[in-house]
Amino acid sequence: MACSSNMTLRCCSTDTPRFAGTCQLHYQSLNPRSSLLLKFLPSRTLTTHPNKISCSTARRRSSVTVRSHMATEEKPISGDRMLVFVPPHPLIKHWVSVLRNELTPSPVFRNAMAELGRLLMYEASRDWLPIVTGEIQSPMGVASVEFIDPREPVAVVPILRAGLALVEHASSILPAIKTYHLGISRDEETLQPTIYLNKLPENFPEGSRVFVVDPMLATGGTIVAAINLLKERGVENKQIKVISAVAAPPALQKLSENFSGLHVYTGIIDPTVNDKGFIIPGLGDAGDRSFGT
Repeated sequence: MACSSNMTLRCCSTDTPRFAGTCQLHYQSLNPRSSLLLKFLPSRTLTTHPNKISCSTARRRSSVTVRSHMATEEKPISGDRMLVFVPPHPLIKHWVSVLRNELTPSPVFRNAMAELGRLLMYEASRDWLPIVTGEIQSPMGVASVEFIDPREPVAVVPILRAGLALVEHASSILPAIKTYHLGISRDEETLQPTIYLNKLPENFPEGSRVFVVDPMLATGGTIVAAINLLKERGVENKQIKVISAVAAPPALQKLSENFSGLHVYTGIIDPTVNDKGFIIPGLGDAGDRSFGT
C-alpha cells in the first residue's frame, strides 16, 4: 500500500525515522525497521553552555558539593522544517496494534493508550530536556553524573478528553512537569474545533518546553487550534512537541504549513481520513474507547 503527501522524510539515525515539510513523501516498505522511505542526514553536534549548580549528598557525616554546567544538544538538521518521528520500537507497534483491535475492552484500551504515551514521550524527550552534569560521591567513589535540571519548566497540555488517557503515565518519566488541560470539541458536520475548556496560563515562562498531547491527528483542526493558543501565550514552535497515537497526512500537512520547526511524535501514520474526519484504518473514537462512553 502506498500514499502520497507533500512532505519529506528525514532520519539522522536508524533509531528514529523523521520527516519534514516541503517535498513529497511516499509510504514504502524499503526499510524493515520502518514503513517510511528515509534519507540519512549528518549526526548531531553537542555544545555546552557554562552554568553552575550546587547540590550536596551526605554519607557517614561527609558531604560533596557538585559544581557543574549545562549541556544541551543542538540539532541543526531540523532547520525550519517540521519533523515527524515514528519510533520503530516493537513496544510502540505492540500497543498501537492493541489499540486498533475493535475487540479490545475499554480498560485495556485505556491502559494501552497510557503505555503508548509513555513510550512516545520518552522518545520525544531524548534530546530535548535540559541536563545538569558534574561529579558526585557514590558509596564506592566519585562518579560523573547527569540530572534533569528542575529549574527549566516543562509543561504537558493534554487535549480533552482522549488526551487524558495518552498522558496518564507522563509523570512517571517527567516527574517535574506541570499539566494544563485544554478541552476542544469538533463539530461532527463541519469538523471545525470549538474550545470549551482552557486552563492554560496567560503566559508561559520564557524558554518553556511544552508537550501537546492529542491522540488522533486527523484533519488537523484541533491540534492547530491548540498550538495557536500556545503561541498567543509566548511559546515558539521549536519549544513544542506534539504527541499522538495515530496521525494522517491532512493533519501533518496543515501543521507543516503553519508551524515551521515543530516536532511531531506519533505511533503510526495512516494513509487517509474519511468524509466524517476519522482516520482510516485508525482505531475509532479514542475518547469513547478510553472511557467507555
